[in-house]
Amino acid sequence: MELGVELGVAEFVMRSLSKSRAPLSLLIIEDRISEKDKSTALDLCHTVRVAGVREQQRAKITAAILDEGRRQLADVGAAGLSLRAIARELDMVSSAVYRYVASRDELLTRLIVGAFDSLGGAIEDAIAAQIENAPAEQWVAAAHSIRDWATAHPNEYFLVFGSPVPGYAAPDDTVGPGTRVPRALVEIVSAAAKAQQVRRPRRSSAHVPGAVTGDIDYIRAVATVPVLTGVSDAVVAAVLTAWMQIFGLISFELSNQTRGVLEHHREFFEMAARESAERIGLHAAR
Repeated sequence: MELGVELGVAEFVMRSLSKSRAPLSLLIIEDRISEKDKSTALDLCHTVRVAGVREQQRAKITAAILDEGRRQLADVGAAGLSLRAIARELDMVSSAVYRYVASRDELLTRLIVGAFDSLGGAIEDAIAAQIENAPAEQWVAAAHSIRDWATAHPNEYFLVFGSPVPGYAAPDDTVGPGTRVPRALVEIVSAAAKAQQVRRPRRSSAHVPGAVTGDIDYIRAVATVPVLTGVSDAVVAAVLTAWMQIFGLISFELSNQTRGVLEHHREFFEMAARESAERIGLHAAR
């Protein structure tokens, strides 16, 4: 087939690659394109191959930079991160590292997004593994997945849930990944409510002050997805309390605030998670 005006060599090559598992060199020696275009296609094949190798190398070096950044979080904290220090550890000249990560703030953003996505994947997998079980069991499994991730990645945990880094303002790139955990928790309750597996709140927790009702109305209004549709403000308030409690317990544990007070953290954490599920009104296993 001769290449026409509307189908250039580059487009032909890419279409051929997408439709065939054969090497490009076998495709272009067939009598489907002219000799001139065969030469052009071979040149393009070489360019694509070289570009692919370069892209792989770039990804490898970028991953090494991020890994070293995570390691340095343990040594110097988020505020002390330095691309020059990372370059020294990786035996790179300091100017070279900026070809892969433009600034300290970009490094922080990539580490934050990576941490949020890692944690988000952990909680989503935990919920998926319990999807056939009662909503309360899903909630407890989700809570444990957060704690398990945090205890395995304490430095990344405090990067995203600790004190703000001086001089750093998180960009919008962090918003989506940062909402994966609360979204997953909310979806447990939303699905349970839809299946009529959320009980009415206990009388002691049924009253929500007017100011808090206003906050809940705002949350419902600005959310990009329906937030706990069909449930009362008391249930939403219980979910918010439970969400904050999860991270409060984890932060206390990781920062050693419970030293001399509590030894069996996992068991205490599970007790608190089950009490939260009950307070929300999630049906438990019979």
